[in-house]
Amino acid sequence: MTNFEYLLQESSFSSFANPAIKAEKFFSFDKSSAMFNIRKSLENALLFIAEMEKIKLYKPTLYNLTENDQIREALDNDTLLKEIDMVRKVGNIAVHTNQTPDDKLVIASFQTLFNLLDWMAYTYAPLESGIYQEGRRFSKEILVQAGKEQIHPDIKKTLDEQQKEIDRLRSALANEKDRSARQKYVAPPLEKETRLLYIDKMLQNAGWKKNRNWLEEIEVDGMPTPTGKGYVDYVLYGDGQVPLAIVEAKKTTEDLAKGRQQANLYADLLERKYHRRPVIFLSNGLETTIMDGEYPERKVSDIYSKRDLEKLFNLRKLKLPLEPVHSSDQIAGRYYQKAAIKAICSVLGQKKRKALLVMATGSGKTRTAAALIDCLVRKNWVKNVLFLADRTMLVSQAKAAIVNNLPSLPVTNLSKEKDNPEARVVVSTYQTMIGCIDNIKGEDNERLFTPGHFDLIICDEVHRSIYNKYGDIFDYFDAPILGLTATPKDDVDRDTYRRFGLEKGNPTYAYTLEQGVKDGHLVPYRVIETGTKFMEEGLKYDDLTEEEKEDYEQNVVDSEGRIIYGFESAEVNKIIFNKDTIRKILGIVMKLGLKVDFGSKIGKTIIFARNHRHAEEILKVFNEEYPEYGPNFAEVIDNKSYDPEQQKENFAKKDGMPQIAISVDMLETGVDIPSVLNLVFFKEVFTKSKFWQMVGRGTRLCEKLIDGEDKK
Repeated sequence: MTNFEYLLQESSFSSFANPAIKAEKFFSFDKSSAMFNIRKSLENALLFIAEMEKIKLYKPTLYNLTENDQIREALDNDTLLKEIDMVRKVGNIAVHTNQTPDDKLVIASFQTLFNLLDWMAYTYAPLESGIYQEGRRFSKEILVQAGKEQIHPDIKKTLDEQQKEIDRLRSALANEKDRSARQKYVAPPLEKETRLLYIDKMLQNAGWKKNRNWLEEIEVDGMPTPTGKGYVDYVLYGDGQVPLAIVEAKKTTEDLAKGRQQANLYADLLERKYHRRPVIFLSNGLETTIMDGEYPERKVSDIYSKRDLEKLFNLRKLKLPLEPVHSSDQIAGRYYQKAAIKAICSVLGQKKRKALLVMATGSGKTRTAAALIDCLVRKNWVKNVLFLADRTMLVSQAKAAIVNNLPSLPVTNLSKEKDNPEARVVVSTYQTMIGCIDNIKGEDNERLFTPGHFDLIICDEVHRSIYNKYGDIFDYFDAPILGLTATPKDDVDRDTYRRFGLEKGNPTYAYTLEQGVKDGHLVPYRVIETGTKFMEEGLKYDDLTEEEKEDYEQNVVDSEGRIIYGFESAEVNKIIFNKDTIRKILGIVMKLGLKVDFGSKIGKTIIFARNHRHAEEILKVFNEEYPEYGPNFAEVIDNKSYDPEQQKENFAKKDGMPQIAISVDMLETGVDIPSVLNLVFFKEVFTKSKFWQMVGRGTRLCEKLIDGEDKK
């Protein structure tokens, strides 16, 4: 017998019931395997909810499932949602590290899983089945006993069978009349022991040592009580036993606001005694907020480490006013760059923690960011900075710009070098950083990247990165955020503005392509628009020559080998790569494209291809048509290349090869190659923001590029 076996009465529940049962069987002898199966059951349950509620999912990772607004709306239980998020974090320890989860944390995770699956039975089991029983509670005794029984086998089902079961369940639920009359499901609150266990775990994760620099129930005098005494739940001490922070623990069913006044009174009394006001954390184990005396109270993912708090107090002691803003003209001396830095400093000076900088490609976003870092470091507003981009190539480019402009600051590229993670400026891809949060250790062998480690986060091309699966980074780190984008301000989506607390079309500062051209800092573009009958009208078998029909019959077939006799133009542009079309397009490029070497050689050119197969076909046709240029004149640069970053560096050199780069989602955005003269849009572009990013690959100035003349 197990706590979850009753769920198997409904066959469609097996996808989440079986891992839950398996987790119980593992508990007695393998806590990590138990936690892994709890996590799997949790994930499958949320997927089941999405299927039942017909919710469309994008990359359904556990994090995305827990953050999905429609799933959260379906659950409609804030306490349960917060508990689920805590289980996800505990599960990550078992899945992504070698640490064995604490027994009590695993039991607490079982309790949360039980509450969720009890809600599943309440919500989705047919009433007549009797599967849901009010008052059913999780039993620790049954959990311990379950490990002595045989592991229940997984029930394997095809996707079709699973879909039939879900359709059957939907139909049964649709026929019930009184389900809507039921009261809202209420999950039992966490026990005090479990609540404090979660807070203890947060403190341990942050490197605090119990009974050394973390003490509990500390008595203070002067409280408005009959005895005048009060007891601080947790006090966190720095060197010299001076309090750095206090943690006020509240029940999970209580609003954290109930502890705010009490915690402030505690902080007042400790400040009077030690002449320094401690930082306040309010926590119920599932949700934690910080009151640092500098910014308004805000939610944080975890409690700060001792190192984080000491840094906070040191910076506060040395901090200078930001006004007047004196940024370095040597780093970013153009008027709009200086204005952008001034606008961001104004936002920070007003105790706001988010700024959005919209600057046209080639106008110096990274240099502006470097000058801002320089200004904030000199004013003692920041010590550690994180610069994020979504591709390795862009990270390397950002590191080079920061190193060149800030030679006195240690900089590390976390995507390539893990040996200097304590550098003052860390540049990284989102992918690398999400994997390093729990795994990089500092000099004290404690987790380095704690929530308060960074004092500023700069996000490149933020419009496409802040919402995807790496959004967890912004929830984890507690730091002011500067978003950078080259997308025109009217094309940045409304959600990006909302995320930064701004009205659509009104960023913190903007510098447009039009203004850049007017100021002479960017070059305009000229369009040559062309097409072919094949691309515009589609393909008809009867219109082909006999030779073409023979080739067609061998190559244009469906999955069962039958000939496909016609394509509309949209289909043609997706799946058919016609050599004659490629030949014609390349002919136009080679004839009309801007040239160098007194008109004898096509200038640096990027061809935007649809996919790898398309790119390879373009390269093949180019080599057939223009063999006189040699084998490296044109190259495919995409994620299938052996070293695309080296290819990009070679392409960026004025006299380097290749001269023509055929790109598949590699050179479309972010890369800085001023010598590019021609762009070939050989694929459809579905968003204006990406289109303008791609146009920006050619708008940078480049001196003496064309026979001694500047690029115009």
